[in-house]
Amino acid sequence: MVEIFIFILGVAIGSFLNVVIYRIPLGKNIAFPASHCPDCQTPLKWWHNIPIFSWILLRGECYFCHAPISKRYPIVELLSGMLFVIIYFKIGLVWYLPFVFASFASLFALGMIDFDHMAVPDSVNVAALIFALVQPDFMHAALYAVIAAIGLYTAGLIASILAKKEAMGSADVIVAGTMGALLGFPLFFVAIFLSALLAMIPALIHREKGVPFVPFLTLGTLIVYLFDKEVDIILTKVLYG
Repeated sequence: MVEIFIFILGVAIGSFLNVVIYRIPLGKNIAFPASHCPDCQTPLKWWHNIPIFSWILLRGECYFCHAPISKRYPIVELLSGMLFVIIYFKIGLVWYLPFVFASFASLFALGMIDFDHMAVPDSVNVAALIFALVQPDFMHAALYAVIAAIGLYTAGLIASILAKKEAMGSADVIVAGTMGALLGFPLFFVAIFLSALLAMIPALIHREKGVPFVPFLTLGTLIVYLFDKEVDIILTKVLYG
């Protein structure tokens, strides 16, 4: 029963993330006005806002003007529900679980926004970091966040000097802080390496226009967070034989 409740909660948060993903990059208020069709501007009825089910019932189109509704909306809601359940299975019903949920949900939203705009809003980025700091050992989480952010900033600065152009944005530095708080060391470095591997093929394919890096940082962080014990075992074998 707990898993069902957490899934429903995650789906509901996913519905809110859809609002964040759409409105914040446009500079719109996420609370007002109430949900409405972006094409005909007609306010939606309550049953138009039921996560996943409304999209199915409406057959993927606006009830009023029949404009198509992107499949992304139910997909984000479904993935959010799955994300929450996976994290719950990982760490259990602990007091800081809601903050881990919130941090990864914020990272998820950042990744989607980065896909759309090749930029991420500081408000959501900083929120992900703040949520990530709420850990049983706050001092260590904060220390890891600072070291990770400074480390990535320094690496980006050196790369920018060598390449004679900006190699890394401030948004990536804040995300690094979030990763450091969630993962600690040396898992942070594994997540960075994994994120780079995941981004390598898309970066080669889209070499001219580039690819957003935050989605890969988010995915790398999630994978290492979920499989931290397995990663530790692999690192131990690699380092010590």
